[in-house]
Amino acid sequence: MKINTTVKLGDCREVLKELPDNSIDLVFTSPPYADQRKNTYGGIAPDKYVEWFLPVSRELLRVLSPSGTFILNIKEKVVNSERSTYVMELIIEMRKQGWLWTEEFIWHKKNCYPGKWPNRFRDAWERLLQFNKQKAFSMYQEEVMVPMGDWTKGRLKHLSETDKTRDNSKVGSGFGKNISHWLEREKAYPTNVLHLATECGNKNHSAAFPEELPEWFIKLFTKEGDTVLDPFMGSGTTNFVAQRLNRHSIGIEISPEYYDMVKRRLEPVKLILFEPDVNYEIEIR
Repeated sequence: MKINTTVKLGDCREVLKELPDNSIDLVFTSPPYADQRKNTYGGIAPDKYVEWFLPVSRELLRVLSPSGTFILNIKEKVVNSERSTYVMELIIEMRKQGWLWTEEFIWHKKNCYPGKWPNRFRDAWERLLQFNKQKAFSMYQEEVMVPMGDWTKGRLKHLSETDKTRDNSKVGSGFGKNISHWLEREKAYPTNVLHLATECGNKNHSAAFPEELPEWFIKLFTKEGDTVLDPFMGSGTTNFVAQRLNRHSIGIEISPEYYDMVKRRLEPVKLILFEPDVNYEIEIR
């Protein structure tokens, strides 16, 4: 299997124009948040953020396949003692572009440092917004199932009559549950809250996320041989994980320093990620 890992230097708003229509299966990225990473990326003011990002999302809408998914890791900030609304404004404007805002995941940073301000506590979570081009998209839920857990020992031990039948939602949504279906099962589907530690290793980047974060979404929304794109590549974590999972990937980075670092970091993958007796071929460009 030939795995292509392509890293490109430049502003993603321009580099994305080089990619063909409908060629990407998953976009997973974490752009600079408003007023963050000023020393590296200059910083974008909250009231300018939507205007700055919409050209990027327009190109991503073009290059994403009809069955593909876009996962945007982003977080609002506090401005003048209140929460900024730039993330909500961005969602609204992206919907006007043609995106479907399909789901919202929460990344709970379970090893977050403690902190306190006069009127609030430290954030221990970030958003991962899911966007799609159409209602039907590729999703491989079985790939991210989790062990049932100890809760089953009590919750499933003495089932009521209601638990043994399909209990329809009381709010008229049309959904329901039959708890008895989970008897004897070893795994369950996860929730939309991911409990993951932050990246503690030194990757020479101020905002590197843990490998487990893109890995979870790559498994959920792609299969081997699909193509993953990170237009704000940073330390290259998305590309590194995609390569390990036998996905093609493209990374775009505006900083020459990080671009060079990622190329050096990806090179050893050819030697250490795959079994020597398996005929894998990796191309790094």
